Amino acid sequence: HVQLVESGGGSVQAGGSLILSCAASGYDFSKLYMAWFRQPPGREREGVAAIDTSGVPTYTHSVRDRFTVSKDNAKNTLYLQMNSLKPEDTAMYYCAAAGWVSDPLVEGGYKYWGQGTQVTVS
Repeated sequence: HVQLVESGGGSVQAGGSLILSCAASGYDFSKLYMAWFRQPPGREREGVAAIDTSGVPTYTHSVRDRFTVSKDNAKNTLYLQMNSLKPEDTAMYYCAAAGWVSDPLVEGGYKYWGQGTQVTVS
């Protein structure tokens, strides 16, 4: 059973940066497909960025060139570096994991989820 714990959220002014972390346990981290999703207030959850077992990233269009997803297999940790933040990036951010996914930004493919960390951009 995979357990995921996010951290690093907070409040920041537009144009600022944040780094989110997701600590994983309970499985061989190097064999997990990992992703970040977010749910803005009053909206559905959406895929933001994902990274496969080879380290190949996928991004949704709205964050490409601003966000960077990475993973450290030695630390069992997933990261999301967020730069040039905009008010529309305000959301609860969730970490997700799966043994395999066909579409990395579709939440239905992920079995394990963290509790989320709030990001507020003003």
